[in-house]
Amino acid sequence: MFAVYLTHPQVRIDPAVPVPEWGLSELGRERTLQTARSPWVRRIGRIVSSDEVKAVETASLLAEAAGCTVEIRANMGENDRSATGFLPPPEFEKAADWFFAHPEESFRGWERAVDAQARIVSAVDGVLADHDPRAPILFIGHGGVGTLLKCHLAGRTIGRDADQPPGAGGNLYMFDLSTRQLAGDWQKMELWPGPA
Repeated sequence: MFAVYLTHPQVRIDPAVPVPEWGLSELGRERTLQTARSPWVRRIGRIVSSDEVKAVETASLLAEAAGCTVEIRANMGENDRSATGFLPPPEFEKAADWFFAHPEESFRGWERAVDAQARIVSAVDGVLADHDPRAPILFIGHGGVGTLLKCHLAGRTIGRDADQPPGAGGNLYMFDLSTRQLAGDWQKMELWPGPA
């Protein structure tokens, strides 16, 4: 059976608001509602989300379509970047490049990539420890830790070349529940047809 990791789509960026409290933008909400109409969503038996507002909003919209509740796990949050606060997009992209290129070092006080990876892998393993492998499951979170999890599932080193396509999130990949191996690359959530 399959598991899906999905990143929240576009958000309302507000430098005056802490990043974990940002919610979905109108476009992000529209994309999520479009995804909710996909047949694969109705097959999902369990949805587990980060506790950040944008992830919970995404999860809640998809859970309504799937007919299940949302489980919230604080340890699924994005890599902790609170040390620098909000960075304008060009500066953030440079910081993210550095974060992935130096996984065992901290960028100006950020959580290290190796630590964020250990945390997201532990969170997913903890959820799957008591999960019925016959039930498709959807994890909803963030691009950075989603990429770190993807690197782990693929058995490869941390690298930004495994990151989701440039844009504003709202991408997913699938992995096999029995083998815990990556079974697909990033795809736009509203365009994914579901498992073959």
